Amino acid sequence: MPPSPSRADASSPDQAALDAESGKTKVNWKAIALVAAGIALTSAGHYFTPSGLLMWHGVFQRLYYLPVVFAAITFGWVGGLAAAAAAGVAYTPHIMITWSGMHHYAMEQYAEIFMFFAVGVLTGILADRERKRRIELQHTAQRLSAVYRELQSSFEQVKRADRLSAIGQLAAGLAHEIRNPLASIDGAAELLDAAGDQPELRKETVTIIRKECARLNRLLTSLLDFARPRRPEWRDVELAKVLDTVIDLVGHSAGKGIRFHKQEDERLPGLLGDQEQLTQVILNLTLNAAQAMPEGGDVWLIARREANGLAIQIRDEGAGIPEEHMDKIFDPFFTTKETGTGLGLSVVHQIVTQHGGNVNVSRNEDRGTTFTLFFPQTRGSAA
Repeated sequence: MPPSPSRADASSPDQAALDAESGKTKVNWKAIALVAAGIALTSAGHYFTPSGLLMWHGVFQRLYYLPVVFAAITFGWVGGLAAAAAAGVAYTPHIMITWSGMHHYAMEQYAEIFMFFAVGVLTGILADRERKRRIELQHTAQRLSAVYRELQSSFEQVKRADRLSAIGQLAAGLAHEIRNPLASIDGAAELLDAAGDQPELRKETVTIIRKECARLNRLLTSLLDFARPRRPEWRDVELAKVLDTVIDLVGHSAGKGIRFHKQEDERLPGLLGDQEQLTQVILNLTLNAAQAMPEGGDVWLIARREANGLAIQIRDEGAGIPEEHMDKIFDPFFTTKETGTGLGLSVVHQIVTQHGGNVNVSRNEDRGTTFTLFFPQTRGSAA
């Protein structure tokens, strides 16, 4: 909201107009005194200058315009008209006394007085229009400022509601993910209690308990990675080494029929980041790509130069992500896998954001999905 005018600004034309419009009529005596002084001094110049100095009389005659224009700007057309009348009243006796013997010259002086009126009224009308427009702009600015404050307040409320909603979804998802392994552990404990001397049954139930405990441990580890991400250790990343490492790791655990390919531009922009975290991101996405193709297919890891940075793509030939799930896949605990925690892509999104980049997902034209990681350029091209 624009600051309220101070006492020192109370004599400004805009403030006078604002006060008049709000019903607070204030007489701007300082401006009136300046106008009166200007007319008086100019008239004195006329009366005390010898009639033979026509050039100086011409100068004083034009000086009347200054108080007339000032009054018009300050008080509008009424002020300009009043100042012109005052100038005319002050100047007319001088014309009648000094130039009575020069009829032609005297008529020119009377005509100049009419110009005082014309200039005062015209300047006042233009000043009134400008003042009115400025007042409207000030009122509009005040209304916009009020609307902006309301929007800010609403935005803060929405953010608070959104945070509470996110916490609720996180708690609900966590409770759901914990409940299933706890139920399995509870059932296994009952079987173990009833197993007696049946070693095979006891071994089977212990295996179930260990499996579900490991599942809970993975869930909590993923949750901690999401809730308290480690700060990146900034170094120059060897991207080719990262891609080779990911392909080696996934190649040993991927199913049969899955082929991995790497494609790089010859000169890639440098990438500054945490090599371990970026390896985790690309490994997670590559594992997802491999798991999306149970019957086999090709997975492409592509690194290419962009106009203002570096793009890394992981493209598969799987069934693809349904359109209705596209805007949810980065949400915590959202998963379409039976054994997934729903935190993998959330951690991916968080790490990429920490590195100043962004991650997008799109469906391929033929089949499969492409995840694209973009990082703005941070240093010169790699050799």
